[in-house]
Amino acid sequence: MEFNEKLQELRKSRGLTQEELAEALFVSRTAVSKWESGRGYPSIDSLKEISKYFSVTIDELLTGEKLISIAERENKSNIQRICDLLTGLVDLFSFILIVLPLYPNPINGYIYSVNLFDYTETTSFNRLLYWIMFLALVLVGTVKIFITQFELNKGQKIVTDISIVLSIMTILFLALTREAYAITVAFFLFVVKGILLFKHIKSEK
Repeated sequence: MEFNEKLQELRKSRGLTQEELAEALFVSRTAVSKWESGRGYPSIDSLKEISKYFSVTIDELLTGEKLISIAERENKSNIQRICDLLTGLVDLFSFILIVLPLYPNPINGYIYSVNLFDYTETTSFNRLLYWIMFLALVLVGTVKIFITQFELNKGQKIVTDISIVLSIMTILFLALTREAYAITVAFFLFVVKGILLFKHIKSEK
């Protein structure tokens, strides 16, 4: 007997609806429906709750091979989630391009480093673009963390693509305007982001 059939049998033996079982297991009714239709399997934590609720062992619910498969899938999912959260944090760290003294400001023959708030030795257009690009990266990072936290997988790829494009544009523009310190920081953040994205893609295989 397959897991979905066992779950249906256990639920009906208690006279429960899918919604009632979902409430008892602290999951959505859609999740229970998915499990019972054979379109998916519960997480390890949910399996433990099912086992406890119906007073059966996990081995009675699933074969060892299927349990290993679920554990591997969950492990990959956790790695991907951590990578996505860290990628969002990297974009949030773009805020340091605004607050750190990374921009040269000559005063009385001396060159001082100032943050973007005090930077005047460039055109207004350049400063405006700096603000737009840096704040856009911070916003993308915030959105990335939000959709990862709430598991809104549909928007994940789009936000990641926007993040990469924004980072490349930022690095190129900083290179064109010869902002040596700022481009070093931006490039470092981009490399860290690239490593995280590589780990995310690798975990999917």
